Amino acid sequence: MTKLDQLKKEFLEYLEIEKGRAVKTVENYDRYLKRFFLFAKISEPKNISEDLIRKYRLYLNRANLDKPTQNYYVIALRMFLKYLSKRNIESLDAEKIELAKLPQRELDLLSTEDLERLLDAPKGTSAKILRDKAILEMFFSTGLRISELCALKIDDINIKRGEFSVRGKGGKVRVVFLSDRAKKAILAYLEKRSDVDEKKLFPMTPRSIQRMLKKYAIKAGITKKVTPHVLRHAFATDLLQNGADLRSVQVMLGHANISTTQIYTHFTDKQLKEVHKAFHGRRRK
Repeated sequence: MTKLDQLKKEFLEYLEIEKGRAVKTVENYDRYLKRFFLFAKISEPKNISEDLIRKYRLYLNRANLDKPTQNYYVIALRMFLKYLSKRNIESLDAEKIELAKLPQRELDLLSTEDLERLLDAPKGTSAKILRDKAILEMFFSTGLRISELCALKIDDINIKRGEFSVRGKGGKVRVVFLSDRAKKAILAYLEKRSDVDEKKLFPMTPRSIQRMLKKYAIKAGITKKVTPHVLRHAFATDLLQNGADLRSVQVMLGHANISTTQIYTHFTDKQLKEVHKAFHGRRRK
């Protein structure tokens, strides 16, 4: 094992233990750094140079990786270099590596009509249908990520108070809230459940939840792709459309930086245009 391999091992342990990163995140960082080391063919951290990074980024770009994926590799490398600096180990300054500029993301948004048809799509009183209804209402009420929803245990939720804590990315804990419709749907589902020994609120895999969403989207006559993240978008834009401030939405989504939340303002900006068109200068007509 080279010195660099040993430092990578210690860095990954640092991420898991001291930074509290999820095991899956640590595995991804391991994979990203392995690719760099295979390309670089160096054994000492001091051999990481700006010229080497430039060649590596050309290599990533020519490997037909999209820009966001290339940035994942670069972010992992920057984190590793910051760790080396923290330990006073000679290497390249992480600040000298800039991320690739990305085009403005387009949001996958559902219209209010499509959203209502989707939420109303599960019809029936079986435990399975009531479960599906509760999942849809939970996504829209809380803005949870699919990994967060799958990890929920029954004891985690205070249905009476209509709120509970969830541990999101980076181990950060935030409070989320249940709408009256979500509370009603969850209670109806729990009353019908027969697997009383199961501690998970929704004992399903992320893949099976994605398939379930696709089924109800088709049933609701929605042609665009509907994913848990699309419902997270719906949660955020619904709040902003109804007057919530960006900082509050950031907290409820569990975004570390408000710049991540600002993508939603581009949608609400379109609304402002409609307001301006409808109400500005009407006396001058």
